[in-house]
Amino acid sequence: MPDDSLIHMDDETHEDHDPGPYFDDLVVGQTLQPAPAITIGPGEAAIYQAICGDPLATSLSHPLAEAVTGQPGALVNPALVLHVSIGQSTVATRRVIANLFYRGVVLHRPVRHGETLHTTVEIRGLSELSRRDDRPARGLALLGIRTVRVDDGATVADYERCAMLRFRDSAKMTGHEDDLGAVDFDIRLDDWVDRIPAGWDPTPLSPVAVEGWRVGVRRSDRLRDTVGLATELARLTQNQAPVHRDPALGPEGRRLVYGGHTIGLAQASLIRMLPDTATVLGWQACDHLAPVFEGDVLTCHHTLLDEKPAAGGRLRAVRVEVDSDRGGEAVPVLDWRVVTWGA
Repeated sequence: MPDDSLIHMDDETHEDHDPGPYFDDLVVGQTLQPAPAITIGPGEAAIYQAICGDPLATSLSHPLAEAVTGQPGALVNPALVLHVSIGQSTVATRRVIANLFYRGVVLHRPVRHGETLHTTVEIRGLSELSRRDDRPARGLALLGIRTVRVDDGATVADYERCAMLRFRDSAKMTGHEDDLGAVDFDIRLDDWVDRIPAGWDPTPLSPVAVEGWRVGVRRSDRLRDTVGLATELARLTQNQAPVHRDPALGPEGRRLVYGGHTIGLAQASLIRMLPDTATVLGWQACDHLAPVFEGDVLTCHHTLLDEKPAAGGRLRAVRVEVDSDRGGEAVPVLDWRVVTWGA
């Protein structure tokens, strides 16, 4: 007969594992315990492609990637690189309520299949929000995130993001009131010229070069897309925020979709507008305006903010605005400023 003591645990032998951190656990200057390093290969790329359907040609075609880069090996979609980085950074945001913005997102070098990425997270600022009787105590944490290639320690991406976190002890007053700074929405393309990968040749993308899109013109993608496989993307990227997995933690019992999922679909839409894109160099700014839920149907609008010749191709600054269809009403959910380079 089985020993009942192995089956029934009383309260003295059971405790919930709650690693946090919560807002009141954090200290400015603190570097958090890192997440496991992740090797990105064809399996991860295939799953991501099934979720977001990004038509970025240099990450789909090995021969084209080699022709553009002049080097052998398949390229990882830069969006997937950032999803992995963000997922690894959730060691700071397991108790997240919402992610408010990203700023200064720079991709320093391309990533190829088989490379392993490691991410560190530093607490750069903390600001406690005013208390209200109708909600738990909460605060804003500014995170500095750096992702490196494990083989040589070369920086792959760095950026900041601002997360709203819960308190562990709602009665505690931290006194944190740091100025977390503002988001600079203006893209100055001269600042991005040095971010173009050295030695790349956009000529193989010339047959699909985009003509006639004038600066200041807004184009809407008529191919709307449905948010699906949201938990799969969270698991793929090791995103540890329970609010993206457990519907009981979301608004009105609905599971909150990881914000990068919306960005991934927005990038796929952008590449449909700009099929001659060789790579995405970074995000000047990115604001999540409202929550997104599994099954939402998204529409993307793209405004060409600026364009200039550079390194044999063209740098472009684009504003991408995303709406979610809520019962026939278009609710803005994303405002994203991104820099691309291509033919």
